[in-house]
Amino acid sequence: MGNTIFDVSGKVAVVTGGTGVLGGSIAESFLAAGAKVVIIARNVENVEKRTEFLRKKFGEEKVLGYSCNVLDIDRLKMVKRDILDRWNGVDILINCAGGNVKGATLAGQQSFFDMNLDLWDEVLNLNLNGSIYPSFIFGEIMAERKAGCIINISSMAALTAITRVPGYSSAKAAVDNFTRWLAMEMALKFSDKIRVNAIAPGFFIGNQNRNALLNDDGSLTERSEKVLARTPMKRFGEVTELNGAAQFLCSDAASFITGIVLPVDGGFSIFSGV
Repeated sequence: MGNTIFDVSGKVAVVTGGTGVLGGSIAESFLAAGAKVVIIARNVENVEKRTEFLRKKFGEEKVLGYSCNVLDIDRLKMVKRDILDRWNGVDILINCAGGNVKGATLAGQQSFFDMNLDLWDEVLNLNLNGSIYPSFIFGEIMAERKAGCIINISSMAALTAITRVPGYSSAKAAVDNFTRWLAMEMALKFSDKIRVNAIAPGFFIGNQNRNALLNDDGSLTERSEKVLARTPMKRFGEVTELNGAAQFLCSDAASFITGIVLPVDGGFSIFSGV
């Protein structure tokens, strides 16, 4: 990228959910832009495979990988200490860990009153505290250094009511509010060089929603037809189309932007359908 206002080279970026579809793509894009990247995910084997792949592509010294549940504060603290020992800081945190929980999505004929409340708690915990806890641990580094960027991942489900996903929707709406609150807190109490924003992806096909959006033969489901009818661009997003938004928000080009939720959605959030 060179010495431009969009440059993120030399930065240390922590990406939770870094072996997933969205987190993996964002992590790789930051490496391609010259950043050092720490990937964090729960599955040991997936972390090892992804770390090895990225090190071969970008260099051993550019990538760290840790198996860590983002709801495990003690483990997050251990990861933080190791990163500080190795790389002496964290400049960027991208909270990609999250998603729906199997069984927490209501079936077509189920109502709110059929919901499993244990799974409700689980999906709220994963998606809300899954962003709060890493921000608490790694954001402290930024507060001490008086510089840094945090990116949370929101959802279209936070912006408007989407059927069947009450827990996920509620959690992501809370993430939006937490993003605004933490942006205010960091700027008022620590530094205007610490910025907190969120990205709200539109509909991207990944492992978690594939069955809801595509039939076995690759054709559209009834649900995905409704989604595209409300999307002016009339297509799903490509996973790489989130990368530019993430890099922009973490660069000096966004130095006066904090507390926003940026839709990357093909126009879904602004279209009435009429």
